[in-house]
Amino acid sequence: MKHLPSPARRTLTVLAAGTVAALALAGCGAGNTGDAGGGNAGSGSFDSVEAALEKGGEITYWSWTPSAEAQVAAFEKEYPNVTVNLVNAGTNNEEYTKLQNAIKAGSGAPDVVQVEYYAFPQFALTDAFVDLSQYGFADFEDDYTASTWNSVTDGDAVYGLPQDSGPMALFYNKAVFDAAGVEVPTTWDEYYEAAKTIHAANPDAYITNDAGDAGFATSMIWQAGGQPFETDGTDVTIDLEDAGSKKWTENWNRLVEEDLVAPYGSWSDEWFRALGDGSLATLVIGAWMPGNLITGAPDGAGDWRVAPMPSYDGKPASAENGGGGQAVTTQSKNPELAAGFLWWLNNSEDSISIFLESGGFPSTNAELSSEEFLADAPEYFGGQKINEVLAAAAGDVVQGWNYLPYQVYANSIFGDTVGQSYQSGTDLNQGLTSWQDALTEYGNAQGFTVNK
Repeated sequence: MKHLPSPARRTLTVLAAGTVAALALAGCGAGNTGDAGGGNAGSGSFDSVEAALEKGGEITYWSWTPSAEAQVAAFEKEYPNVTVNLVNAGTNNEEYTKLQNAIKAGSGAPDVVQVEYYAFPQFALTDAFVDLSQYGFADFEDDYTASTWNSVTDGDAVYGLPQDSGPMALFYNKAVFDAAGVEVPTTWDEYYEAAKTIHAANPDAYITNDAGDAGFATSMIWQAGGQPFETDGTDVTIDLEDAGSKKWTENWNRLVEEDLVAPYGSWSDEWFRALGDGSLATLVIGAWMPGNLITGAPDGAGDWRVAPMPSYDGKPASAENGGGGQAVTTQSKNPELAAGFLWWLNNSEDSISIFLESGGFPSTNAELSSEEFLADAPEYFGGQKINEVLAAAAGDVVQGWNYLPYQVYANSIFGDTVGQSYQSGTDLNQGLTSWQDALTEYGNAQGFTVNK
């Protein structure tokens, strides 16, 4: 496998409702001008970061990734003058709530923190993250896929580095498709027809499951070309009736309203059993899924394959689903050292190797194009070179997507709005309208000017 250069060789050229309000607006100006952290966007040097790594010190890192412990051990071996205190502060929302509380209190935040892409804008706006362009991190742009780089930046400001990515693909059970005499769908119309055939052949079998998930819905709107969220300073536009959103609901409504999707959520015991016994025939999901299938649905070994995500016209089109990176907090007492650890974590040969071995899917172009990575052919997937499909999906992500500056809160109320449409099996547009109304009211209450 081709790895990125090691540091020694490389010379650089819900949140709970209500807690984000004042903090978000207090940081809006700094976040958008790239002044957070005190640097001038794009004009920095990596020299101070390299010097800090050599000098050493102590930092704290919050992460829930399975690779974190091994990565920290490898980093400390390479930089023996540095001590990294690894803390698992909880997974996503649990960690975000603790981080937001620390920001509000003015102390208690770690030096480096793991953050999912959808949460980056919210914390960047609260002045929680150092703008790493002051250390020359803008020079790393070409190392990462365009969609993941876009997720950690705002204009010239660089608020973190990507770690994993989740370009979407179609994971399907070949044995179920063969038994039903169904071809692998390349369009959403073909997917709908496959859903009817598979369910008709076995009433206990479904093409997929979906009980209402904000991450899935936004990814699907993303793939359909929707751009429902736009932010300019404190001005926010929400349009969940735009062409892309409508395209997705027109496609997905027929599956929901005709009871063609299994009515339970993901990650439950029922879900894993269904993936193993063939009663769920596909997953439209991020590229990080293979390891979860192998460990969570062992009975499906040999039956599963991966294909490009169906699209509306048969042409390649994907979206990101999940994934995230790390950021340096503005509470760090040693931001240069923290930035050095962050850089090693997501741009070094040793760290990325550990990450891949733990089942992560890379955001780095070097790994996505390496012969060894592309040649991987897991027995679980019938010996298919699945990374060829998944890496291609990374290059097919539709550009132009943005999250809300309060997306963590938005996702937290998805079930109360769009989720109601799933429960009643009715028009998803009604749910999106309810979601939009709630998000508009919330944003205005926090001091944003929200247009819809």
